[in-house]
Amino acid sequence: MERLVDLHGKVALVTGGAVRLGKALALALADEGMRVALHYGESAAAAEETVAAIRNAGGEAAAFQADLRQADRTARLVEDVAESFGQVDILVNSAAIFKPGDLADTTEALWDDHFSINLKAPFFLCRAFAAQLGKERSGQIVNIVDWRATRPDSHYLAYTLTKAALVTMTRSLAQALAPNIRVNAIAPGAILPPPGEDRAYLDRLATGIPLRRAGSTDDVARALIYLLTADFVTGEMLFVTGGEHL
Repeated sequence: MERLVDLHGKVALVTGGAVRLGKALALALADEGMRVALHYGESAAAAEETVAAIRNAGGEAAAFQADLRQADRTARLVEDVAESFGQVDILVNSAAIFKPGDLADTTEALWDDHFSINLKAPFFLCRAFAAQLGKERSGQIVNIVDWRATRPDSHYLAYTLTKAALVTMTRSLAQALAPNIRVNAIAPGAILPPPGEDRAYLDRLATGIPLRRAGSTDDVARALIYLLTADFVTGEMLFVTGGEHL
């Protein structure tokens, strides 16, 4: 079946695109012939390595630094990418922090960092993205959320609250930005071990997953490409969990 949406030559801004899942998504978009603007916060060396990998494979990419806790810098990020590439067609909000904290030990600083990076930054990036598109051009936004948004975890309280809010924002913006901008979300499950853990961590989780295995970044990348090419899908959250969310 022929795709109705041609991704080749489109410009995608991927936040947190230097490492882990963001890197995998940036590489997948480049494989589709897209021009990739790779945002990073502190991982400058990793960002340049990812950009080099895309360029060595014949793709086009550039890295853009921004501290997403700074609202003014967040707003300028879309402008910087548009100035460099001429436009921005797709925004993938992948950057996030994931730190433990229950009601008793969630400090104000931990709360502020999660809400600044995981929720406030995506909101203002979406606003800047929609503004640069204008009323005539079409575009897409994909937010990386978490299945915990539907099954709250009290041990990651601030994180879970931000992801739940991001799901609501996805659905709200799908209505507000229609018909020229589609807005969707992906909720990954056991894909990568947290920093400091190894594959054994995922193997332990797999025993409680209906499909009895962990996923891979390729699974999430395929979900992303699906959403970008499914032109009658908006306001949707696609679970990539092997059934763990059930």
